[in-house]
Parts: sequence; C-alpha cells; structure tokens
Amino acid sequence: MDADLKVLEEKVARLIALCQSLREENLQLRQELAQAQDDTRQLRENMTLASAKLEALIDRLPIEAMSKESV
Repeated sequence: MDADLKVLEEKVARLIALCQSLREENLQLRQELAQAQDDTRQLRENMTLASAKLEALIDRLPIEAMSKESV
C-alpha cells in the first residue's frame, strides 16, 4: 500500500509540475500574441499613412504627367 501511495504521490507531483509549466507557457504565448497584435496595428497605421501620402502626391501631379503615363 505504501508503494501505491508513493506512485500516486509521484504522479501528482508530475501533474503539478506539468500544470505550472503549461501556465508559464500560456503566459509567454499571451505576451507574444499581444506583441504581435500591437505590431500588426502599428503596421496597419503605417500603411494607412503611406497610402494617404501617396494619394496626396498623386493629386499634386500635373494632369499632363498623368495622361502620358496612361498611354
């Protein structure tokens, strides 16, 4: 009976260690996800700004330059 309790105690200890390891991994993954989401948001903002700047530059082009490009 002592052997059974010892085996059970070892299994419980391994389970506790596994749960702690998974908690730490989950925390790390949440942090990485938050960083990736922030990076994505920043890239979208940069793309929007760049697009607006390009549109402003296109609007400032002379009409003759635009008609030559379409030919």
